[in-house]
Amino acid sequence: MTPTVIEPGSVLGVLGGGQLGALFTRAAAKHGYRVVVWDPDRDAPAHRLAAHSFTTPFTDRETVTRFASTVSAVTYEWENVPAELCEQLERQRPVRPSGGVLRSIQNRLVQKRFLAGHGFPVPRFAPLTDPNDLPDLVREVGCPVICKTAMAGYDGKGQWRIDEPSAVPPLVPSVQASALPGMQWIVEACVPFERELSILAARGVDGEVIVFPLVENEHEQGILRTTLAPALLPSGVAERAETLARGVIECMDGVGLFCLELFLLPDAVVLINEVAPRPHNSGHYTLDACSLSQFEQQVRAVCGLPPEPVRLLSPAAMVNLIGKDIETIKQDAECQRLLGLPGAYLHDYGKRETRPRRKMGHVTFLAEDRNIARERAEQFHRRLLDAIGHPDGL
Repeated sequence: MTPTVIEPGSVLGVLGGGQLGALFTRAAAKHGYRVVVWDPDRDAPAHRLAAHSFTTPFTDRETVTRFASTVSAVTYEWENVPAELCEQLERQRPVRPSGGVLRSIQNRLVQKRFLAGHGFPVPRFAPLTDPNDLPDLVREVGCPVICKTAMAGYDGKGQWRIDEPSAVPPLVPSVQASALPGMQWIVEACVPFERELSILAARGVDGEVIVFPLVENEHEQGILRTTLAPALLPSGVAERAETLARGVIECMDGVGLFCLELFLLPDAVVLINEVAPRPHNSGHYTLDACSLSQFEQQVRAVCGLPPEPVRLLSPAAMVNLIGKDIETIKQDAECQRLLGLPGAYLHDYGKRETRPRRKMGHVTFLAEDRNIARERAEQFHRRLLDAIGHPDGL
């Protein structure tokens, strides 16, 4: 049976109204769709772009009914929306990716067990249900490790790095202080990676998968800072990354856009760090550098259209604007000069409140030569740090 295609002019629903929801809304409008946004945060930027908004809690039953009756299909901008909500909406409208996929991914422990159970390569890990067991688990997994909350937490939040067993006892109270009823954690081995990579893949309702170029990422204090596309890697690494992306999404029977965060180890070994069932910060370069952005691909998948082949039109380097960076670029002459170079594209997310560690926008530098794009991004990044005096935004 041929899946029903949702035609332009229809209304799409997105759960979450941050920058990913806003960029999805813009992409949908570009292709003739209207978008209804549901986010309890009244200041979420996607609300200002939406055809209609809901700002009630995700637990509001009346809004579930109204939201479902307004839209033709639903997606979400991050994996921390309630899986129960997606499953309720799924009884009335297509949700892509599905509530079942979300359940497999949003709990880090469930996700790692799913990946390992299906033979996908992941770092060593162990479940933690009682913080008092942390010393034993650290010895079992072997230092260095990272202890993470199994649910929620992102950009380095809810994480503790442990480099040696003697550091564990002072951390136990902090882990205990984060505990809620039924809370779980995951203790993961810190692998000796040479590079951090990521790859986007879109899968349609017909099972067709389209993969974006593999990119290289750098983080600061757990937050993505720069992305370089394409990644230049040893022979076979890109092919292995693509095989993993296709395999994971097909194994989940996922429909929509996904991102695999990867570790490249010595001897060209590739491990999966995490899977995101949504557009990804490292994919923002696609807005300026690709024939089709990650958000347009998301729109196609949500609407039942087959994913479209993607061409990288230009090498690109992306720099995140975090915290006070968004103010610095408006005042600093050197930042303004770099933003004025051909191929520089500023994306301001329009967030009303500037906070430390908050992603406020990004800048993409395009150039015919990958090294030139990277050099301009590095100059811009260094200037941001120099102008502030320290990574204040982090």
